[in-house]
Amino acid sequence: MLRRLYEWTMAKAADKRAEWWLALFAFVEASFFPIPPHPILGLMCLSQPKKAVRFAIITTLASVAGGLLGYTIGHFLFASLGEQMLSAMHLTGSFPYAACKLRGDAGFLAIILKGATPIPFKLITITAGFVGMPIGKFVLASLISRSISFLIVGILFRLFGAPIKAWIDKYLAYAVAGFLLLVVGGFIAAAMLGGHKGAATDPCQNATMQSISQPA
Repeated sequence: MLRRLYEWTMAKAADKRAEWWLALFAFVEASFFPIPPHPILGLMCLSQPKKAVRFAIITTLASVAGGLLGYTIGHFLFASLGEQMLSAMHLTGSFPYAACKLRGDAGFLAIILKGATPIPFKLITITAGFVGMPIGKFVLASLISRSISFLIVGILFRLFGAPIKAWIDKYLAYAVAGFLLLVVGGFIAAAMLGGHKGAATDPCQNATMQSISQPA
């Protein structure tokens, strides 16, 4: 079953409309969809390694555009929509800490560093909108962060597509299990922010919903 699904998806990944699906997937993931676009990006890169960097750039730009939707939800619709979305994804507990971090001077760097972690990007985009991070600063940081996350995939598949495909063909179940663990690990890492026990000097350590407020 898993093998047939993999082969079917590989065939679809070579379709001329696949780039539009990839862009859509990356767009919605940045604001509300729980599954990251890396598997679709990876399969498309496997099907056409010479276009791997192109696919990674499409994913990056679409994700940043989707991040603007998340930002809009956090800034204008947090009470009516954003809070319910975070609750549905079990990210409510991590929100006060993230809001405190993004509101500070280190907010720009925090978004960039997120690109090297599996923490869900929608937590960052909605939170950035809530705290009113300057839009230009948010877009630039998101562009760098998403580039870190996706261009690495594109470059690796461009350079080592054949051996990567050979490994996945042989160990498909392990590859799927590893991806699922990464997704779950990202949400667990985000949830742990809610109970952050960092250094005593961390000003955001005890942040709560009562201690943060949305800018007027």
